[in-house]
Amino acid sequence: MNASLPPPFSAVTDWIFDLDNTLYPASTRLFDLIDERMSAYVQRLLGCDPVEAKRVQKGYFRDHGTTLAGLMKHHAVDPHHFLDDVHDIALDRLAPDRRLGEALRRLPGRRFVFTNGNDAYAQRVLAAIGIDDDFHGMVDIHACTYRPKPDPTGYELLVERFGIDPTRAVLVEDMAKNLAPAKAMGMTTVWVDNGSDHGNHLHDPANIDLTVTDVADWLTELLEPTHGK
Repeated sequence: MNASLPPPFSAVTDWIFDLDNTLYPASTRLFDLIDERMSAYVQRLLGCDPVEAKRVQKGYFRDHGTTLAGLMKHHAVDPHHFLDDVHDIALDRLAPDRRLGEALRRLPGRRFVFTNGNDAYAQRVLAAIGIDDDFHGMVDIHACTYRPKPDPTGYELLVERFGIDPTRAVLVEDMAKNLAPAKAMGMTTVWVDNGSDHGNHLHDPANIDLTVTDVADWLTELLEPTHGK
C-alpha cells in the first residue's frame, strides 16, 4: 500500500464512488437536466400540469429514494423506458478532468462506481469526464433490481460481486443518507458536501468519517507524499 496515505485510508483496498454530483461538481447543474426530463415524464404519464408533476416527482424521490422507485410502485412504469428517457441529455456541461483522472489512477487498490443511475448513462458521463477507463467495475440501478441507495441491496451486491472487504473499503458519496448502510457494514465513509440538492438530508455525523467539498482536490491532497506529516 501507499505509505503516504494517512489512516484510515492507508489500509483501503477498494474505493467506491457515487457518480452524479460526486465525480463531477454539483455546480455543473447537470442533474437539473435529468430532473426536468423526470418532471416531463411524470406530466405525460399522469396527464397533469407541470406543478403537479413536480410535486409527485419530488414526493416519490423523498418517500422511495428515487422518482423511478415511486413510479414503479404506484404506476407500474417500465424502468428501462423511464431510465432511457430521462438520461437522454446533452453532456456539454461536463469537461475532461485531468486532475481527477490522474488521482484515481494513483490510488492503491481497485476503483468502482456505485450509482442510482443506469450503466449506459454512467459510461457516457465517465467518458465525458475522461475517466471511463479508470474503474474496475460498476453497480447500477438495474443490477440493484431497482432498489436505490440507501436500500442495503446494492451495497451487499457490490461487496459480494467484487469480493470487497467492507472494512478495507471507502465509499465516496454526495448524499449523506446513502452513507449509513456503508458505515454499518464497516466501510470508511466520505461525504462530498458540494451543494447537491437534498445532499444533507438525514445527515448524521455518526455515519460520516470525512467531509470534503471536491473529490479531485481531496484525492490530490490525500496522495501528496507529505500528507499528514
